[in-house]
Amino acid sequence: MDRRDVWLLLPRPLRTLPADLAAVVLLTAITLVSVFVPVINDTPLRVVFGLGFVLFLPGYAFIAALFPEAGGHSSSGTADDTADSATTSTEKPSAVPGTDAAIAEAETPTRTSDPDQEGIDGIERVALSFGLSIAIVPLIGLVLNFTPWGIRLVPIVVTVAGFTLSSVAVAAHRRHALPPTDQFSVPYQTWISTARAELFEPESRTDSALNVLLIASLLLAIGSVGYAVAVPPQGEQFSEFYLLTENPDGELVADGYPEQLERGEQADLTVGISNNEYERTEYTVVVQLQEVTQEGNETQVIDRQELDRFTTTLDHNTTHHEQHQLAPTRTGEDLRVQYLLYEGDPPETPTQETAYRDLHLWIDVVDSAGQ
Repeated sequence: MDRRDVWLLLPRPLRTLPADLAAVVLLTAITLVSVFVPVINDTPLRVVFGLGFVLFLPGYAFIAALFPEAGGHSSSGTADDTADSATTSTEKPSAVPGTDAAIAEAETPTRTSDPDQEGIDGIERVALSFGLSIAIVPLIGLVLNFTPWGIRLVPIVVTVAGFTLSSVAVAAHRRHALPPTDQFSVPYQTWISTARAELFEPESRTDSALNVLLIASLLLAIGSVGYAVAVPPQGEQFSEFYLLTENPDGELVADGYPEQLERGEQADLTVGISNNEYERTEYTVVVQLQEVTQEGNETQVIDRQELDRFTTTLDHNTTHHEQHQLAPTRTGEDLRVQYLLYEGDPPETPTQETAYRDLHLWIDVVDSAGQ
């Protein structure tokens, strides 16, 4: 099977897609892979393709949908164009006045082609692609902010990709509806020569200053977004530590904690830990049953027994739920069950003062024969 046969296996809309729009689809797919595929999303490819995905592709696809036709050229023709036009006009003599041909010629409207009336040239298309991308992506984020998904990585990437691919579909449909000679195509060589002339051979000092300002603005925008993507700002570093129970519907709630247990009876609880430390962190949880005395606002531990201990390691912005069976080993009233959270290994004698976070419950433990 040669390459042509393989190409025919693709769906017809993909085979007939213009080269520039096919490149947009391909780059969008590569970006999705670099963001969501494990291992690859930890490489610099995520930043490289992510920048183009945010700063250029949505705007280019949108511009392609708005302007499917080829861009116009300067209205001031060359001397040769004028001569050719004059020659063309003299080659066809006017009809004799008063004849049917002259009447038909007078009634026929004069059709002139003004390429400046439609389309945009390559430089304008590229500049607008950057500008519109910088405007479209924040607007998408603003809309997502009022949805249940919020402004998070997955909703942003999926929505921007959906907008880009939808714009590509509209652009392809509108471009195919035009005659082949009017369809926009990417004139790479022309773009390069035009850009070189605009940048290095400006017509005036004003054009030169505007070119420098345009380049500086684009570099500043790309650099700012690149820095924001590569080095996201750190917020407050903390870890969440909480205790939950399961209600009759099977949902985890912060309610319904046990207040009285028989010795040997178990209560099912869920210990939750969320890592917001901006680094991979190892946690250790120590569960103690304590007999305490209270004098005013001061609580003194008379006796403590360790009931359980477990460890877990979490990446940043991840959460772990540990199923825990609380089983007191002694009886007593107003006993305190304390959960102590440590980063790393706890000390030899874990206490509330040495813990990073702590939780506690008050329970009465009675014999199975009654209180």
